[in-house]
Amino acid sequence: MISRYTLPEMGRIWDEENKLRTWLRVEIAAAEAMAEEGIVPREAVAAIKKKGAVDLERVLAIEKTTRHDVIAFVTSVAEKVGPEGRWLHYGMTSSDCLDTALALQMVEAIQLVLREVRRLKEAIRRRAHEFKGTPCIGRTHGIHAEPITFGLKLASWHSQLERDEARLDAAHESVRVGKISGAVGTFAHLDPSIEEKVCAALGLEPDPVSTQVIQRDRHAEYLYALASLGASLDRFATEIRHLQRTEVREAEEPFAEGQKGSSAMPHKRNPVTCEQVSGLSRLLRTNLLAALENVPLWHERDISHSSVERVILPDSSILAHYIVVKFAEVVEGMRVFPERMMENLEATNGVVFSQPLLLALTRTGGSREEAYAAVQRAAMTSWQSGKPFRDLVLADVAITARIPREEIDRAFDLNHQLRHVDAVFERVFA
Repeated sequence: MISRYTLPEMGRIWDEENKLRTWLRVEIAAAEAMAEEGIVPREAVAAIKKKGAVDLERVLAIEKTTRHDVIAFVTSVAEKVGPEGRWLHYGMTSSDCLDTALALQMVEAIQLVLREVRRLKEAIRRRAHEFKGTPCIGRTHGIHAEPITFGLKLASWHSQLERDEARLDAAHESVRVGKISGAVGTFAHLDPSIEEKVCAALGLEPDPVSTQVIQRDRHAEYLYALASLGASLDRFATEIRHLQRTEVREAEEPFAEGQKGSSAMPHKRNPVTCEQVSGLSRLLRTNLLAALENVPLWHERDISHSSVERVILPDSSILAHYIVVKFAEVVEGMRVFPERMMENLEATNGVVFSQPLLLALTRTGGSREEAYAAVQRAAMTSWQSGKPFRDLVLADVAITARIPREEIDRAFDLNHQLRHVDAVFERVFA
């Protein structure tokens, strides 16, 4: 199976040239807004738009001397514009450009992630309905509990992804803010109307109150949404990894023709993509911690967050996008083995039907403790001897004297156990 994932789609948002182009978008929007207010000559804006261009090599060369990336960028663009370049960045501080541009990058990145989450949801929805009525054993503590269906398991994934989608939507709105409020957020040199016009032109909202920067709780929320998504995918991938174990063999991730599982053992079919999803999700959670550490800055701003964000924002955006695409491929190509699911469900000789039997006994009027003891006695005998639990129940006069045969039969009826699956699907997919 060839992956449809391509790095350039998300990586392009975060590459250095696109970052500088985004800075230039902000600077042009600011110059246009100031021209409307009569602050900057309109011919200067025309010159900036016509001649202003990004030259990464020149920016890097200037930065070797200035040790300041925004100054190097503004100088480089102004060189191309000529005399009118003196109006570039007029009345602004570096973070007016940086934080507003960063908002544009995060907005674009989160839209890409959301697109892939919706594709994954659709893939899970299709497969959930495909296996809605396929019985399998539910496990708690890794031990057989009661029957469920494989479709129900997938429905829970879909529901969880809906919550992740909502968190991504909320984060999208939280980071979709810009600022042109100056060195400490007081609009000392430009009127708030400039900020409003710049943000409107860029599809952003003005930050209601900023310091020199947009506050980093917004960025932490963005990283939390990505980390939460990663944790969900980790949960789903871990489930497939368990189900693919040789002793279980109920489902497995796709294994392409010509793929190799081991350099030493030709028989191996390992859940490598799911393991990759689980591993990379740990980085998303780790990067969230760094984002939270960025929230408490000194006074109106220090620069301790900047170097961190240059790593965690591109990395988390790319990783989240990547693992959603990869896990969608797993879901779409996942092999499912209903016969093996039924074998495993029946492997414990019917003890998984102990609870309906307990409830039936309890309804007859005796104490719950007595009913529990009777059912547990038969269940433990079945565990230890391998004898069918149903046969042991039918041979136990303490049980059969209190429960009619048809009620015992109902307690062991798989369809009766799963009778409300349709209702759950209606809740999830209606």
